[in-house]
Amino acid sequence: MEVQAITRNFRMSAQKMREVTRQVQGLPAAQALAVLQFVPRKSARVVAKTLKSAIANAENNHGLKVENLVVSRAAAETAASFKRFIPKARGSAGPIIKRNCHVRIVLSEK
Repeated sequence: MEVQAITRNFRMSAQKMREVTRQVQGLPAAQALAVLQFVPRKSARVVAKTLKSAIANAENNHGLKVENLVVSRAAAETAASFKRFIPKARGSAGPIIKRNCHVRIVLSEK
């Protein structure tokens, strides 16, 4: 059985988020939480929050135990970007793209 949790439209680029999601993929759920506690990045806190939500979904909705759960997939996907413009020289405008991402954590039983 697979259980998932998704954090949508988080205000960080997917590329930065993927660095952390790759670290926890394939680990047992409890060990993945322990690893995320010591990763000094903002994205680690978001991935940890999403992982805790997935664990809670597994326990409350499906009656699964944490000891048997493994992070089968951890993905950071791109979301809609904010497009802004900043004034540049000689009356032109330069684009600023503020990127967002979705974090998806899928847990499965051993």
